[in-house]
Parts: sequence; structure tokens; C-alpha cells
Amino acid sequence: MVGLGPKRKPSRKGSMADVPKTLLEEIQNLEDIFTVDADRLKLVTEHFVSELKAGLEKDGQNIPMNPTWCMAFPDGNEQGTFLALDMGGTNLRVCEITLTEEKGEFDIIQSKYRMPEELKTGTAEELWEYIADCLQQFIEYHHEDGDLTALPLGFTFSYPATQDFIDHGVLQRWTKGFDISGVEGNDVVPQFQAALDARGLPVKLAALINDTTGTLIASAYTDQTMRVGCIFGTGCNAAYMENCGSIPKLKHLNLPPDTPMAINCEYGAFDNEHKVLPITKYDTIIDETSPRPGQQAFEKMVAGLYLGEIFRLVLVDLHENKNLLFEGQDISKLKKPYTLDASFLAHIEEDPFENLQETQDKFEDELKINASKPELELCRRLAELIGTRAARLSACGVAAICKKTGTESCHVGADGSVFTKYPHFKARGAVALREILDWPKGKKDPIVMLPSEDGSGVGAALIAALTLKRIKEGNIAGVRNVQKYDIWMK
Repeated sequence: MVGLGPKRKPSRKGSMADVPKTLLEEIQNLEDIFTVDADRLKLVTEHFVSELKAGLEKDGQNIPMNPTWCMAFPDGNEQGTFLALDMGGTNLRVCEITLTEEKGEFDIIQSKYRMPEELKTGTAEELWEYIADCLQQFIEYHHEDGDLTALPLGFTFSYPATQDFIDHGVLQRWTKGFDISGVEGNDVVPQFQAALDARGLPVKLAALINDTTGTLIASAYTDQTMRVGCIFGTGCNAAYMENCGSIPKLKHLNLPPDTPMAINCEYGAFDNEHKVLPITKYDTIIDETSPRPGQQAFEKMVAGLYLGEIFRLVLVDLHENKNLLFEGQDISKLKKPYTLDASFLAHIEEDPFENLQETQDKFEDELKINASKPELELCRRLAELIGTRAARLSACGVAAICKKTGTESCHVGADGSVFTKYPHFKARGAVALREILDWPKGKKDPIVMLPSEDGSGVGAALIAALTLKRIKEGNIAGVRNVQKYDIWMK
């Protein structure tokens, strides 16, 4: 009997021998537009370092560099039960987290709720009412007997906010497609707490955090070599621990210079002046048609919210202005803004078949477009180019933080749908880091991006725990109302 041998995955290497010259020339044009070489990456990184420093110097810079008043890494011995609320770009998640006696261990129960699209452009009252409703549903479902005492809540509010205290946050600007009236320029904590109190819920906000800060702290809970936390998802951002002596805008507080302070960079706004980023005409269209033109320049090139839209704009341009794709077909579905997301590109990149059958099915099912094999080859290459550009530019932020702090070796905790689900994103980012930082070939990378623990949930609980711990120790820097914490100090 002849052995069958191992099963083989369908090949997708193929060639472009059947692609017409006009499409080959356009593919070359797209490669020229979207490819970011090592020299450009280094230029972007150097400018990134300068904008990180500028944000620490004073307020009002492109990159805000917001102090978070999270002032320690966890040691793994934190204990207690906490609520965690995570308001992301797409979903709202409520968690109850118990940090157990086992070092670095926790138990979690959670529920997820969809953020209604109409809420994203609604009013502040509608937002907080919806969130309070979800929290009430969670408590009533998991504590039917009403046994819940006043639990401390860590609220992951993943939008740029100025924090003068750990339980305070003035929204600087909405991102991720949100544009809710009555919130920008206001402290979100009393607005949110009022909605909770109106329902008589036994919940008090102990810490307002950003998901990047949560990612940093949750990652460090199980890995002592973590130094940076990143989010590559609907938006993009990073957090790291800085010494207060290196934060000139906090000098007036007279904090000991070696005091650690987690910084929420909010670096989606990097290079809003377009000094170094390789902006294409498609990036310009995205910016000009966004709710906030001129803002979040970096985020609009690398974040999951925009990758599908960049892809869609290119295809519409090639159809309408260059007559290169989908001749004679109805592309009305493709012409709808934001009809494609990053998962569409990921699906194309993961198509294992030589004839790109899965990609063809995707176009037919979702866009009612019957694409030819050469057209599919162009779409495939375009998806690779957009995904690769996002990964390579994303590495610039990580490299800049490490260069700014003099960090030569560490782990970077990364979370977000693009990092965890987009094919090759992690590997492409690792290649870019090697090029930017000139690491020797053939040796182990000294800085490695790893999937994070649940930063927006466990991280929120841990930061609440760390806040209570330092208040007990008498360190009340960055705490607005110490008396509020008395209910948990007994």
C-alpha cells in the first residue's frame, strides 16, 4: 500500500502570468504608493521620538502624553473583587474580576453588549444611560439575590482624556468614529456616576483608565519584562511607564523624580502636520471625509477602522477613474463608505487557493461583483500592501518609545483585533522593528511584541487594586476624593 503522506494546504504562491499588462502596471504603481522602506521608517521613528518628548514637555501637543496616575507595576500579589467596564469602539463589556490568593491568577465573569451605531453620534445622556443600563443588567443577572456590596469599578475609557486624578478624565476629543455631543471638554466621571446613582447601583468608580494602560499593567501582572502596552485594533495607541523627573509638565507637583507614572501616549495623533508620514491621496480622502479632519493622522493609516476603507477607495478609483476593474458591473455596494472593514482584507490575505476562490466568493456574496482572476490578483496584492504598511508604520511607535526611554530589551504587550486576527501583522511588525533598530541578523530579537492578557478587563481591575493599595500606604497623589475610598479601606 502506498503511503499518502501528510495532507497539504492548497497552494497560493502562483504567478501573475495571466495578469494583463495594464493591471501589472497598476500593481507596480500601488506598490510604489504603499511600500514604506527602512529609511522612511527610521525617519518616521525619529520624528515620533521628538513628538513623544514634546508631549511630556507641555499640554496641547500632537501626542498628548497623558499622565494616568497609575503609579506602579503589579507584583502579582494583588487581591480582591472588582468590576471592570470596557467601552471600546464596537462593544461594551462588563466584567466581575476576582484577583485570587494565587500569585498572578484571577477569575472572571463577563458579558458583552453591542454599542448601537446611533449612539456614536447621539448625546451624552443617551451614552451614559445606555452604559448604566448594561451595568444594571449585568448586576441583576449575576447577583439575583442582591448580595453585591459596593464594589470598586475600573472603567476602561479608551479615548484621549486629561487626567488630573485617577478618578477623573476630561475628554479631549472623540476618536474611532464617535462624535457624541456634551462630552468633549467635560469630566466623564461625574456624568457616568450620576447615571449609576440614579439607578441606585452599588458601584463607585475607583479608577478611570485607558485600554493601553490596562494592557501594560495586565501584561506586567504575568510577565515582569513587559515595558510597553499597545493596542492595534479599531484605533491605535500605546502606554509605558515614565519617571516623573522626565515629565516636565508635572514639575509643579514636586513629585520625587524617580516616581513611576504610566503615560497614555494617545499617539494616533502623531504627525498631524504630515511632515514624515507617507500620505497617499486615499489617506487624504479618508481624513477630509472623517468627522474630524486634520486629526488622528497616524491612526487613519494604521488602525482597523480605516484599512478596509483605504482598500475600498482604491478599488472605486480604479473602476471609475482608470477603467481598470469590474468593467460594466454595478459597484453600488462598493461605493458605500466603510462598507468594508479590516476583516475583509484579512479574509483575502488568508485565501489559500491558487484561483483565489474564497476571495471571489467574498466579492460576489458581499459586493455582488464578479471579479476575474487577474482582478482578484490585484485585490490580493492591494490587501497585502495595505496590511503591510499598517504593520510597518505601527512598529515605529513601539521603536520610538524604546528609543526615548533607552530600552534595549523588553516584551511589549499588544492587544486589539488587528494584532490578534490580521494575518502576518505581528511578523511584519517584527521585521520593521529589526530594520528601524538595526539589530544584527540571525540573533534573537531583544524587543518582542506578544499577545496581551485582558488589559481592558483585568488591567482595569488591577489598576483599581493598585490605587487602593497606595491609598492605604498613604500615597494619595492623583487622588481627587480620598474619603470616597473609605468604603473599601476597612
